[in-house]
Amino acid sequence: MSTLSSQQRFSNRVADYVRYRPGYPPQLLQWIRQSLGVGAAARVADIGAGTGISSRMFLEAGHPVVAVEPNAAMRTAAQQWLGDFPGFRAVDGSAEATTLDAASIDLVSAAQAFHWFDMQAVRAEWARILAPGGLALVYWNSRLLDSSPFMRGYEQLLLDHGSDYSAVAERYQDDATMRRWFGRGFRDQAQFPNVQRLDYDALRGRLLSSSYAPLAGDPGHAPMLDDLQALFQRHAEDGHVDFQYQTRAFAGTLG
Repeated sequence: MSTLSSQQRFSNRVADYVRYRPGYPPQLLQWIRQSLGVGAAARVADIGAGTGISSRMFLEAGHPVVAVEPNAAMRTAAQQWLGDFPGFRAVDGSAEATTLDAASIDLVSAAQAFHWFDMQAVRAEWARILAPGGLALVYWNSRLLDSSPFMRGYEQLLLDHGSDYSAVAERYQDDATMRRWFGRGFRDQAQFPNVQRLDYDALRGRLLSSSYAPLAGDPGHAPMLDDLQALFQRHAEDGHVDFQYQTRAFAGTLG
């Protein structure tokens, strides 16, 4: 991540982040393998890996993965969660200065964190660490803000209670920006539906994993949770709500 503030935003939310942030749909890995032609043994650098959600996807598919993460609390959580995978290691590095060797990586993976990076600095760094023919993959889960009455209510809750929500939320780049960033190396893009089915405790954890949600001790914490419980009660079916995302992905070379 590119600044101290972005690197430390999630330090006091690690447990909720590990348990309640969404993974990625299986169609994403199928697209990476089949459409992009990434081999099963490709060496993956997961940049801004956080607690390892995206790293685990590649490890379970058999890839060796080095997780690059500057936040010590999140990096430690990833090591504790994924340390039993023989192909996993984690390093203290940033997106712009990974510490990795030149031409040592076949696939750079940047999940969910790209909007925090210096887009020009990372391009040069990732081109340095990629082996000839290697690909950069940028992807994220984008909340569908208006896809259901529940999702509209959740968005309003964040607007009402989020400490700096308007400044940082849903800052993901649009399609045109990503195509320009890859330039002549752009290969493909894809999008896939992704849904978390959450009971109230999981919904609460999902909310508190967000850096703009007031934590216990903040005067805004209890009113926010009161509104969350009311929102859940209005929309839950069989004790659950559907938290809806679209997974968007972009890939290309950086030579």
